[in-house]
Amino acid sequence: MIDLKLLQKDFETMSSKLIRKGVDLELIEKLREKSQELKKAKASFETLQALQNSMSKEFGTYKREGKDISELKRRVDANKVVISEALEIQRNADLELETIAMSIPNIPDDDVAHGADESDNEELKKVLTPREFSFTPKEHWELAEQNGWIDFERGVKLATSRFSVSFGMGARLERALINFMLDFNRSRGFAEVSVPALVNRTALEGTGQLPKFEDDLYKMQDLDLFLIPTAEVPLTNLFQDEILASEELPVKMTAYTSCFRKEAGAAGRDTRGMIRQHQFHKVELVTISHPDKSDEIFSEMVECASDILTALELPHRLVSLCTGDLGFSAAKTIDLEVWLPGQNTYREISSVSNTREFQARRAKIRFKDGKKNSMVHTLNGSALAVGRTLVAIMENNQQEDGSITIPEVLKPYLGM
Repeated sequence: MIDLKLLQKDFETMSSKLIRKGVDLELIEKLREKSQELKKAKASFETLQALQNSMSKEFGTYKREGKDISELKRRVDANKVVISEALEIQRNADLELETIAMSIPNIPDDDVAHGADESDNEELKKVLTPREFSFTPKEHWELAEQNGWIDFERGVKLATSRFSVSFGMGARLERALINFMLDFNRSRGFAEVSVPALVNRTALEGTGQLPKFEDDLYKMQDLDLFLIPTAEVPLTNLFQDEILASEELPVKMTAYTSCFRKEAGAAGRDTRGMIRQHQFHKVELVTISHPDKSDEIFSEMVECASDILTALELPHRLVSLCTGDLGFSAAKTIDLEVWLPGQNTYREISSVSNTREFQARRAKIRFKDGKKNSMVHTLNGSALAVGRTLVAIMENNQQEDGSITIPEVLKPYLGM
């Protein structure tokens, strides 16, 4: 959640930053209105409370001077009723402001380029040179079916569209990739964690998926529990409503989970193959950081994801997202896009984001900063999306006869 105190203190600056993120001006004005209502409600309550304290002190004076306290008591009792009403008004104003604020995205960092959509993103660099083929490379679904690795029709039979079943070497490669990625991340200082695949509403509010993106989530019938869209949610919320010691930071974690997304906003996109599935495997990185260290850690996380792709000999590029393409909770994001020769294009395989205090404020994750408690910074990123990595291996390592070579770093995980 954005800093509402900063909003009240410097509305113009904050609103200009929100407009860069694409927030509607009408919603910003409503935020200002509710912020001012809360400010007035607090001032009214504090004035009445001060009056109550002043009258309460008069009791001692009246008693010492032998005065009749009945009139004073009547005024004190009447003021108590008004205070109670003022407190209720303040609570309602606070709730209304928070409800609106929960639907407001994070403000972008000042150095994030302004732009409308992904066409305005900035390529930072390319890593490795795409292979030149002496034949026309096939797309991954053709290779998957030809080699018997992935069966899309049986996935539909078991569930619905955008589900698939992996067989034989396809299934073994997925498991090899998961183990390789977890081992690689642990070598970079990220502790391995195993987390639930179901989380409650509070957890999803903490990381920003709720309330705005409920239509994209799978919800348990009759229970306020949801299948996780990413391990970012349980990993970050491990420290929900906690105060960490400064020396505990950073907390660097990695986890493998299956992830579940309805892809409600992706109708008609990537309907074939494994690029956009309702259920997919992913290895995630999450860091709970001291604010002074989050930029450094952000670079470490981007480097970690990039180095995994390099170890797998997969050409890729780093792209800085513009304001119009940033996710809801992100202040800054770098996407890693892997080269897919079958599609003759780069496709996203990881997003690494720094959310600054945004998620920490929603999830109430703090640290002891001397004598006071301050908000941590939270960061997250894929290292990597397993299915998309398998897609990239198939397309980049295909041979003219349709067979696929295995990256050297995965052979030990396959007993080869």
